[in-house]
Amino acid sequence: MKHIPFSTTLLLGWVGVLAFLVSGESRLQAAPLKLQVQLIWGTGDDHSPDPKHKPLESDVKAKLKDLPLKWSNFFEVNRKDFEVPLAGATKVPLSEKCELEVKSLAGSKLEVALFGKGKETLRRTQTLAKGEMLVLGGNAPNATAWLVVLKRIE
Repeated sequence: MKHIPFSTTLLLGWVGVLAFLVSGESRLQAAPLKLQVQLIWGTGDDHSPDPKHKPLESDVKAKLKDLPLKWSNFFEVNRKDFEVPLAGATKVPLSEKCELEVKSLAGSKLEVALFGKGKETLRRTQTLAKGEMLVLGGNAPNATAWLVVLKRIE
């Protein structure tokens, strides 16, 4: 058996530890992004005409109240949790007429495309850190609005 000097053994040990840490970090980075999307209806009315609509969670309600929107009340139409693989994309149907596509670009940077009736209506690229929200939307008939709130869960 050949004798290896202590300094070489120590160096090889550190190389092994470093390789383990780097491989562990790449495994962590390979985890998909966990997101939640909500389809929201905005109105000036106190109540939604649809009994299936739900009240908003306090964090989403507070976010919408901070925005310069003309609608005073918001109701959740639909909510979905989903994952986007790193360097991948996921399509999420929100309703019969509305679909969201989210593509992971790098780290927490996302490209989000909103489709209405099969046609792309909006595309946005933005960094979305854990706990942050991205609000997309537009006008609807009768002075109402449809909003899509994308939230990063992890």
